[in-house]
Amino acid sequence: MPDVRIASAQGKWILLTTVLGSSMALLDSTVVNVALPRIGDDLDASLSALQWTINAYMLTLAGLILLGGSLGDQYGRRKVFVIGVVWFAAASLMCGLAPTDAVLIGARALQGIGGALLTPGSLALIQASFHPDDRARAVGLWSGFGGIGAAIGPFLGGWLVDGPGWRWVFLLNVPLALLCVPVALRHVPESSGGTYRSESGGERSHGRFDVLGAVLGALALGLVTYALIEAGTLGLLAVAGVAAGVAFVYVEKRRQDPMLPLDIFASRQFTALNVVTLCVYGAFGGYFFLTALQLQVVAGYSALAAGTALLPTTALMLLFSARSGALADRIGPRIPLTVGPLLCATAMLLMLRVGKDANYLTDILPAVLVQGLGMVVLVAPLTASVLASVDTARAGIASGINNAAARAASLLAVAALPLLAGMGPEAYRSADAFDAAFDRAMPICAGVLVVGAVLAFALVRRPAPGCVRPECRRHGNVTTPPLEAEGRT
Repeated sequence: MPDVRIASAQGKWILLTTVLGSSMALLDSTVVNVALPRIGDDLDASLSALQWTINAYMLTLAGLILLGGSLGDQYGRRKVFVIGVVWFAAASLMCGLAPTDAVLIGARALQGIGGALLTPGSLALIQASFHPDDRARAVGLWSGFGGIGAAIGPFLGGWLVDGPGWRWVFLLNVPLALLCVPVALRHVPESSGGTYRSESGGERSHGRFDVLGAVLGALALGLVTYALIEAGTLGLLAVAGVAAGVAFVYVEKRRQDPMLPLDIFASRQFTALNVVTLCVYGAFGGYFFLTALQLQVVAGYSALAAGTALLPTTALMLLFSARSGALADRIGPRIPLTVGPLLCATAMLLMLRVGKDANYLTDILPAVLVQGLGMVVLVAPLTASVLASVDTARAGIASGINNAAARAASLLAVAALPLLAGMGPEAYRSADAFDAAFDRAMPICAGVLVVGAVLAFALVRRPAPGCVRPECRRHGNVTTPPLEAEGRT
C-alpha cells in the first residue's frame, strides 16, 4: 500500500513534479492560440497551417492518451512519466527552433505523443504514491495548481509573444523539464508495472497493448481532419477516415484487452453524456481558436492583451467549480447540463459585438463572464455524471474516454469551423474578411451548444445514490474535462 503523506517533504516533492509535468501539457493547450498570428506572419503560414499547428498536437494526444495510461501501468508509472516529460521537452525545443511551418506541425505532433505519456502519468503517480487518507487532497491540490497554470497560460503566452517572441512559448518547456525530471527521479517512488489495483483490492495484470486500435483511431481522426482542412480532397479522405473508424470499432470489439472497451457504452447515461461532451467541447474548441485570432486580427489587441482578456473565464472556474459540483449533487445534473451550454451559447452570440476597436468593458468582458459562468455551471457536473454512470472500478477508463472525446471534438471543430464559415487560406491577414467569417462561425458554435443542451435535458438522469464522485473538484481547464483516478472505491 502506498504510504507517502502529503505533509512530508517527499509528498511535497511528488506534488511539485506532477504539477510541473501536467502543467507543461496544459499550458501548451491554451497558450499556443494567442501566438498563432505571429507564427503565421513569421513563417508565412496559411490559415490551414495554423489549424494544423493546433490540430497536430491534439490529434496525437487524443489518439494516444488512453494507451499512454496503459504503458505506465505496465512498465512503471514514474518511468513512463519521465519519458513523457523528456519527449515533450525535446519536441518543444523542435517547435521553438522550427524554420518552417511544416517542421513546426511535425514537432507539434511529436509534442502530443509526449503529452499522452505525461498527462495520465502525473495523476497515476499521485494515486500510486500517496497514502489513501491523503490521496483525495493530493489530487485536489494537483488539479487546483494545474488550474492556476491554465489560468496564467494565455497571459504568460501573450507576454512571451510580445516580448522575446513566439518561439519562447515552446522553449519555456525545456527549463521546466530540466527541473521536473531530476525531482521525479530522486523523490518519486516507482510503482510496480504490470498490474493495477482493482475495486476489490487485488492486483490484476494488464494484457497486451492495443497498438492496432490506437493506430486506427488516430488514423481515422487524422484522415477526417485532413479532409476538412484541405477541402479540395474532402471526398476521398473523408471516406478513408470513416473506413478507418469502422475498422477501429471492429478491432476494439474483437480484442480481449481493447484500448476502448465498447461494452462501457452499454450504459445509456454514459453514452448520452459523451454525446453532450462532443457538442460542448467541439463548440469550445472552435470558440477559443477563433476568438484568440479575432481579438488580435480584428480588434487590434496585442498577444498579451488578447491572452489577458480571456482570463476571467478560467478564474471563474477556479473559484466556483467546486461549488457548482456540490450544487449538482443536490439538484441532479440535468438542469446544470442544460443551463450551462445555453449560457455558453449566449456568450458566443455576445462575441458578435467584438469588432474593430472593440471596447473591453462593454463588448468583450460581458461575453467572457457569461462564458465563464456557463462553464462553471457545466463542467463539474459533467465530470461527476460521467463517473457516476459506470461501475466504480471503471471510473478511470470512463474519465479517459470522456477526456479523449472532448479532445477529438475540439480537433474536428478547429478543422471544420473555418470551412463552414467560409474562411479562405489568407483570411487571418485581412481584418474585414476574418471578422465576416467570425460572425458566421459564432452562431454555428452556439447552435451546437443548444443541441447539447437539448440532448442533456432529454437524456441525462440523476445518478444512483452511492456512486463514485470526482476528486478533481477545483480546476481551471477550459479545453477538456479533468482526468480522474482509476480503480477508486
